[in-house]
Amino acid sequence: MPSLALPATQQERLKQGLTDIRLIAADIDGTLTNGGKFTPQLLQAIDLLNAKDIKLLLVTGRSAGWVSAVNNYLPVAGAIAENGGVYFDRDCSGFDFITRLENIESHRADLANRFWQLQELYPQIEESSDNQFRLTDWTFNVAGLTDLELGEIASYCRQWGYSFTFSTVQCHIKPQHQDKGVAILQVLKLYFPELTPTQIITVGDSPNDATMFDRELFLHSVGVANIQHYADRLTHHPRYITQLSEVAGFCELVNLLVA
Repeated sequence: MPSLALPATQQERLKQGLTDIRLIAADIDGTLTNGGKFTPQLLQAIDLLNAKDIKLLLVTGRSAGWVSAVNNYLPVAGAIAENGGVYFDRDCSGFDFITRLENIESHRADLANRFWQLQELYPQIEESSDNQFRLTDWTFNVAGLTDLELGEIASYCRQWGYSFTFSTVQCHIKPQHQDKGVAILQVLKLYFPELTPTQIITVGDSPNDATMFDRELFLHSVGVANIQHYADRLTHHPRYITQLSEVAGFCELVNLLVA
């Protein structure tokens, strides 16, 4: 059985500390995927979790439209989209805004204008194909941007009254205070009130997952091994890191939980 990258004594203490986990809040891209795709390995892991009555909550920067479809087909407990903007319950009956917007049309028009301003400054950036399915944020591809440019873009977004984050796939212009950590806490309070902080573990792989690793919010957090590529860019670091990357690292954690 694969194990987390810890000495044997620490691994045993970890196993003891995770004996009562009832929910995993996990990022998708780079965490539940392999090369950007779902695999049979993931489906087997979800089946193992469900058999042990451990729920899986998806927490992604992907668009509301994309997440609606994924939530409909995977046997999960629900899904948070757009880095904390929207929540879909497991019965797929609809969605709830986590970020409240006074007027969606004017909000999206302003986001589009801000993107065009950025595109004038950074002509290499390309709008993501899924913006037509988004409600709360605006995205463009992260490819081709340097660390310096990402920092400059974040500064422009703050000046405009927005926040900014990025993942292995996309950059996000989003409302202030919209992030995964805050959204998870709200969803837990409203939809999983029976759970305590010690029964929850968060899992991710990139900078837009950083608030999921905030130890003041979440007692247990795990980064799959590929998060080490972003070690110097994280505002918070996971408590534990798996030996394996992407979905193999997630399965490593699952095996530990269900053993």
